[in-house]
Amino acid sequence: MSRRSLEFGCAVVLVGLLAGVAGMATTLLLHAVEHLTYHYSFGTLLDGVDSSSPMRRALGPMVGGALAGFGWYLLRRRTEVPSLSGAIADHRPIPRISMSIDAALQVLVVGSGASLGREGAPRQFAAALGDAGTSRWALTPHDREILLYCAAGAGLAAVYSVPLGGALFATQILMRTWHPRALGTALITSSLAVAVASPVTHESPPLDWPDPSLSYLLIAFAVVLAPLAFGVGMVFNRLMAAARPAAAVKSWMLVPAVAAVGLLVGVCSLHWPELPGNGKSILTVSLDSGMTLSAAAAILLLKPLLTASYLRAGAVGGLLTPALATGAAMGSLVALAISSWTELAVSVPAVSLACAAGVLAITQRAPMWAALFVWELARPPWWLLVVFLVAALAAHGLRLLTERRAGPPRSTGSWSSFRRRRRSPPGPRRSG
Repeated sequence: MSRRSLEFGCAVVLVGLLAGVAGMATTLLLHAVEHLTYHYSFGTLLDGVDSSSPMRRALGPMVGGALAGFGWYLLRRRTEVPSLSGAIADHRPIPRISMSIDAALQVLVVGSGASLGREGAPRQFAAALGDAGTSRWALTPHDREILLYCAAGAGLAAVYSVPLGGALFATQILMRTWHPRALGTALITSSLAVAVASPVTHESPPLDWPDPSLSYLLIAFAVVLAPLAFGVGMVFNRLMAAARPAAAVKSWMLVPAVAAVGLLVGVCSLHWPELPGNGKSILTVSLDSGMTLSAAAAILLLKPLLTASYLRAGAVGGLLTPALATGAAMGSLVALAISSWTELAVSVPAVSLACAAGVLAITQRAPMWAALFVWELARPPWWLLVVFLVAALAAHGLRLLTERRAGPPRSTGSWSSFRRRRRSPPGPRRSG
């Protein structure tokens, strides 16, 4: 075995372990912020919001948003925090300290109730730790790119306990490749990360799932839901793209802007306690069939609007779970409407997750990953994976039909494009 192969193998193991540490650290920090914001000791965020006083519900997200906004204001005045994927693809040095601080501020704002995903923080922190742990090793740029992308996927896997979902996120969304070297690295790092973080992150609540005899009915529902999932996903994408500033907000107005959106979330939570946080509370209520028809309609409207408001104000966070929660609200709305207006018995958990998979397939352009991620997140019976896959593929197929006239999408971050970049001379560096 060559020295390069030996060092790469050791680096794969080290990156997986460090990604697990990153997932554990961000999860512990998130729980600490949630408990401090809503003053509870046990249970989920939804339990804490339900049991907190109206004043704390309204002001908690505002205070957390103001603190996070002030932190971003100070950080952005002193340094640039580049896009993680852009820094890896361009082979630029990872700004470990600033990227780790940015990740901590993301956890702070999400833990205090912001309608943003928490998956961006562990991805950044895992990549920063992985880069620091392997910086002195004789790795080629090719190997370094694989390891850092897989570190980001493993960080996502660690916080949600989804080893397959994290591995496919790295290979299918970040690298856009099925190459065995990349896929094997992603599977090892994600599995190790989930194992390391499992004492803190592992949660598998028991749920009542439909009987397998309903599989054909649910597959039919998945196909019928595809246009709705496609529409919701496209609207979500366009809303987030319109809300995201062209450059990072560096003005002091970042502080009151994020605080104001936090106050809006707090006021809305007086009526809909599922809204604060990344969307896990919405998913929990959908799976427990505890959402009313009016609540599902309100959440379907408010969740993406609040998420876009945070982006517009200058906050940073993930969009995976807000999109997932929006899709689950859409599915719950459809299932509850059918159950209320007809005599047909519909499984609210199965339909809500099928719609969530369809929306996620649109927002991430990866139907296979979307179906597997949703299935692994909820751990339903295996046959429901087929339902989720049908929903995701049908929605993605509709998107491809609408984009046919525009031509094929430009490939970025793929294995082949990396090989081409490697053979060509380096160009000028882009700004973060």
